[in-house]
Amino acid sequence: MPGVAAAQSKIAVIDLRRAMVETEEGLRMQATLKKLFESRQVELDNKQRTLQQEKESLEKDAKGGKVGNEQLQRRYEKLQKDAADLQALGMEYQREMQRKESEMTSPIYARIMGVVRRIAAQEGYEMVLEKQAVPYFRADLELTDRAIQMYNSGGAGDAGKGAPAGGDKKGAAPAGGDKKPAAPAGADKKPAPAPAPKK
Repeated sequence: MPGVAAAQSKIAVIDLRRAMVETEEGLRMQATLKKLFESRQVELDNKQRTLQQEKESLEKDAKGGKVGNEQLQRRYEKLQKDAADLQALGMEYQREMQRKESEMTSPIYARIMGVVRRIAAQEGYEMVLEKQAVPYFRADLELTDRAIQMYNSGGAGDAGKGAPAGGDKKGAAPAGGDKKPAAPAGADKKPAPAPAPKK
């Protein structure tokens, strides 16, 4: 009976975003990104201040009438070009931050997915859903904190490419025995076998 099979299914939920950013590696990643962002912001702010000073100087000279129109025009054109360059630089820095975040997040995601597969295999979960997609669930079905703890203790094994969190495997076995990069939630083709429904 389908109803019996459904009743026997084991399902859990996880907040993947929180799991990634709250691991020790995720916290280090955020600190690195914050430093990069702040250094880029200081540079942009300095350029913006210089631009503002040049604009004020140009307006003052234009009102004073002591500088020729041709020179004012050249300075005005340079000011416009510098403003456009600054805007382009800001956009480039934004793209750089996104690239850097993606580059640093990918291995953490792969290892978190390895941890999720490992917990699912150990405890017989047939499905682990993203918390944001589930309108209601019992609190004891959430795996987020456990996944973070297992990740930090080296339980991610060699899931995904690159060294495990902290660079120390601590003798952990590969997550679920799966060495390929993690697939998105629900794409794992080998769920834990469900017990056959009793007739």
